Amino acid sequence: MPSFTARTDRSLVRAEARSTRYVLLQATAPKRRTRRAPKRPPVNVAFVLDRSGSMAGTKLALAKYAVERALTGLAPKDRFAVVTYDDHVETVVGSCLATPTNKTKALLRLQDVDARGSTDLHGGWTAGADGIKAHITPDGVNRCLLLTDGLANVGLTDPPALAAFAADLRASGIGTSTFGVGADFNEVLLTAIADAGGGHFYFVERPEQIPDYMTSELGELLDTVAREVTVEVKHAPELEIEPLSPVAAAMGVPGIQRLLIGDLVVGQQVEVVLRVRFPDMPEGAHTTAFFTIGDRDGVLKADGCTLAWEHATHAANDDQPRDRDVDRIVARIHAARARTEAVRLNRLGEFSGARRALRGVARRIADYAGSDTALQELSASLVAEEAAFSARMSELDRKRAYYRSSNMQRSRDPDGQARR
Repeated sequence: MPSFTARTDRSLVRAEARSTRYVLLQATAPKRRTRRAPKRPPVNVAFVLDRSGSMAGTKLALAKYAVERALTGLAPKDRFAVVTYDDHVETVVGSCLATPTNKTKALLRLQDVDARGSTDLHGGWTAGADGIKAHITPDGVNRCLLLTDGLANVGLTDPPALAAFAADLRASGIGTSTFGVGADFNEVLLTAIADAGGGHFYFVERPEQIPDYMTSELGELLDTVAREVTVEVKHAPELEIEPLSPVAAAMGVPGIQRLLIGDLVVGQQVEVVLRVRFPDMPEGAHTTAFFTIGDRDGVLKADGCTLAWEHATHAANDDQPRDRDVDRIVARIHAARARTEAVRLNRLGEFSGARRALRGVARRIADYAGSDTALQELSASLVAEEAAFSARMSELDRKRAYYRSSNMQRSRDPDGQARR
């Protein structure tokens, strides 16, 4: 059975003063398909491969092999397309049913693709999305798998515009997942595209990992059990609620917002943390928020959750118990955000700023850790990591640190796979 819960770190807020509290939302998808969605939805996927000069040799060969392995998982009801790009875009195989004949034809054509030119990432991505769009169906799972080892340097290259394009595709029913290979791509851009596109970002440190990561992502598409999951939050308009976790929030009328969680696979567990800011209110006043979860097919049938906070004296606030489970998850996200910022500052050569980013969050966690061992250890680990960020790191080390922090914030395991 699916489950959905909402918890807060503390249930009292300060009267006649502003307060901040945190909400932890936890959802678990069904461990098997349900009567509402008994069959696997058909997959409509485009493999969009960078063939620029830097992909020559092992990288491109393994990208081709990754497509070959991924195709073995598709059934004849599924569709696929293969697009390659450098400064020119080539549709190797247009969108077609995943029959044995079409798979063989695609692999034969892919053999003739070699490396050349620059990187028109947007052009290749657009061609892949157009192939999906031509055959989109209301019951399918639609995804572009976008692989690159470099920087977008031809065509549309502006990061906000590329993220906006991903969001537009998502609104039309097409998701985007990204794969960055090696040390020379922009992980911040590929993460922004994946987040806006409702997909996932993968850091592929070594070329030999390309097939595993691509087949893992396709495996999740094939395991999708709940599509387009959202959480609706209803609250008093004077409350300020924003995601601390990196999920998109769509505002509706005042006091109602929707959090776009994305597709969930069988048995997947997700956590979303919200930051809630309370206005000045008199002692004894109460404030509530109501949370519900839903999806396109009605698979996640779970009761809604109400949280209530009471405005109380400073003394009562200081003496109230804390939900330590919530504290630990909130602290881990703050720590991951601090590490992400430290990576950014290290790249700029601002080593003292990187240390301050880590030390500041470590101190804040220590302030409320009390006797909690997990919080104490997390605070200490941030302090210990200062040394690594105090000198120029290699680009691979930065990407490793960034990827670990990115997955922590997104309820993914260290390799980027869904938690189950």
